[in-house]
Amino acid sequence: MSDLKSQEVELDSVSDREGMTRLSEVFETSARRWELIIYPSMFAFVVLAAYGFFLIYRLAGDMHYMVISVDTHMSVLSSNMQSMSENMGQMTTNIRTMTVSLDSMEHKMGTLQPILASMESMDESMKSMKASTKVMTVATRNMQYDMSRLNENVGRPMSFMNSFMPW
Repeated sequence: MSDLKSQEVELDSVSDREGMTRLSEVFETSARRWELIIYPSMFAFVVLAAYGFFLIYRLAGDMHYMVISVDTHMSVLSSNMQSMSENMGQMTTNIRTMTVSLDSMEHKMGTLQPILASMESMDESMKSMKASTKVMTVATRNMQYDMSRLNENVGRPMSFMNSFMPW
């Protein structure tokens, strides 16, 4: 029996060695498969990480340039806003002056109402004078016509008399 036990132990140890050898071979085969997957994946990860770092670095540089540009433009915009504020103040002052002037003009227009009434009266008087002048013109024409006829009537006999006069 002891022989049987020793054979069993020997068989067990041989089978354990074969099992360990087999396990070792399977593990090595599996490790090679993982090496074919893991190493290229790690290389791709390193390349992508480096590219990501490069993109972030470029983005930071672009942001820096943009901040400087915006800061420059903001100072220009600020000075323009200040100038615009001053111009608005001047415009407000000018509008107030115009309002005062318009109020003054309105007041003066109110004082023109009596003058307008007087001018209407003067207009009526001028119309009356125009009519009177027209009547005087007609009368003067009639007088001219009458003087012309008188000249014709008196002129002929007088010219006859004038021929006898020595002077």
